Amino acid sequence: MSETNHPTAAGQTPGPLVLVLPDREAAEEVAEELAETYALAREPQLVREALAGEDDAEDAQWLVVLEDPALPGDEATAAALDSLAAEHEGWLERS
Repeated sequence: MSETNHPTAAGQTPGPLVLVLPDREAAEEVAEELAETYALAREPQLVREALAGEDDAEDAQWLVVLEDPALPGDEATAAALDSLAAEHEGWLERS
């Protein structure tokens, strides 16, 4: 159920990477691990996203948004991020 888009071609500015996670605790753990693993110039942003048509606060996903030019945009990094998200029952998306 993982969806990882390929990095952009050389010379293009990649869009943000978004790790979609099931809850806030998982998102905070992932953000902390990202900060420890990568020398990020920008701190990952945590964003709560309610599922379409859901009013219950329990029915929300948490996003860890990475918009950092220092983050490598290669396949190995995308695979590592997707794997990290999967460890926390989530997945990687590229916007």
